Amino acid sequence: MRHLTYFIACSIDGFIGDPDGDASSMFGFVDGDYLEFLKSEYPETVPVAGREALGIRDSPNKHFDTLIQGRASYRLALDAGITSPYGHLREYVASRSLEKAPDSGVEIIADDLVSRVRALKAEGDGLGIYLCGGSQIAGELLDEIDELVIKTYPQVYGSGMPMFGAGFAVTDFALDWVRTFGNGVVVRKYSRKR
Repeated sequence: MRHLTYFIACSIDGFIGDPDGDASSMFGFVDGDYLEFLKSEYPETVPVAGREALGIRDSPNKHFDTLIQGRASYRLALDAGITSPYGHLREYVASRSLEKAPDSGVEIIADDLVSRVRALKAEGDGLGIYLCGGSQIAGELLDEIDELVIKTYPQVYGSGMPMFGAGFAVTDFALDWVRTFGNGVVVRKYSRKR
């Protein structure tokens, strides 16, 4: 069984973006020993353009071979003229408004996201599934998430887009490890308690 991992950046107070979903204030923290950690431990989470710029274009995928993201996250790439931002992974975009993917390497999941994710998890071979973002998608998939990798940036937003756009539900996870970096970023990995 493959794992679904929500690999997400957030503020100290748990927001993944401002009220409109913009998280660009966090980009300034991707440097130094933290950048080296991302490059060496999670190279597949870096989009193709970033991999090229960082000299890790051919780095092997270590944790994930499949990506699921929401339409808003995918829209950022489309607005930049990039139709397959994670071409080194199988790419799925959860969207009810996109009728057809503008790239043959991207598949749109228009309905029954949970069933599609369960089918991907049931595939016997391969690496894990990277849930890239989308508060609403994370909320919809909360019962399917096996791991959390939370990159907490040293900022307080006060309000904004929460990590999980869902109703109240207590869901327990166990802490696997914590890494701290010189720029104030803290990365924590949790496994689902089942």
